[in-house]
Amino acid sequence: MNTNTQTIQGILSIAALLCLIVGFFNLFSPEINDLLYNKIFYVLIGASFIFQAPTLLNKNFIYPMYAAAALCIIGAFLPENSQFSAIKTIGLFAGVIMSIFNRPRQLRK
Repeated sequence: MNTNTQTIQGILSIAALLCLIVGFFNLFSPEINDLLYNKIFYVLIGASFIFQAPTLLNKNFIYPMYAAAALCIIGAFLPENSQFSAIKTIGLFAGVIMSIFNRPRQLRK
């Protein structure tokens, strides 16, 4: 993996984690917390998935990872009361699962 790509993905992941923490602990006004927790978090995670997709070891996961990123980003902009608002969570779980299964296997001695 390119070190620039790793750095960008790391920054995006840390920023997303900060959004999640700030939103969870309600450190700001309800509007700001909602923006961080339900919108910006998913956009950052989706962007992280976009940077991760070309580096996946299993090439069959590249386009599904892009799809997971799209679900996160599109879902972030849907109204919370929309019947489709859950797509951002589906995208999140799909991307995390693909990331986990993409890890190289370690040989045990």
